[in-house]
Amino acid sequence: MSDDTRTDPPYVASERDMLAAFLVFHQQTLLWKVSGLTKEQATRKLLPSNTTLLGLLKHTALVHRWWLRAVFAGEAVPFPWSQEDPDADWRVEPDETVEAIIALYNDEIARANTIIAAAQPDDMPKMAGRQQSLRWILVHMVEEMARHNGHADILRELTDGAMGE
Repeated sequence: MSDDTRTDPPYVASERDMLAAFLVFHQQTLLWKVSGLTKEQATRKLLPSNTTLLGLLKHTALVHRWWLRAVFAGEAVPFPWSQEDPDADWRVEPDETVEAIIALYNDEIARANTIIAAAQPDDMPKMAGRQQSLRWILVHMVEEMARHNGHADILRELTDGAMGE
């Protein structure tokens, strides 16, 4: 893994800033866990499921797209999954590169963080029928990223022995 350049969350901040800082920390952590790997390493299937490090990165990029851009901001954005293929966001296609998925991830993270910075915790989503406030979405996103970072810890250690909190 590359050097750890993650930003620690502050000890004191407003609610939104604290939640956003923990989300950023977990966003940076997952990217750190994938850093320095070849496509073969990043897509190695080490579990009975199809979960891979690069698949985790792609999935979480699209989770950010869903919750912040589609649900909260009400943007009409595309997704690869369907009823027939509900796990398409986890799959790394043969023509997808590590660099392309990292770029997708960085783009979705930047867009999500811009949306968060312009909103308040009690703001409600623009997607019709959704009831989750930004507060709920942020807590959910921190939980989602932390859970997947745990998966990434194990996968990275199994891949090349690299460890880090």
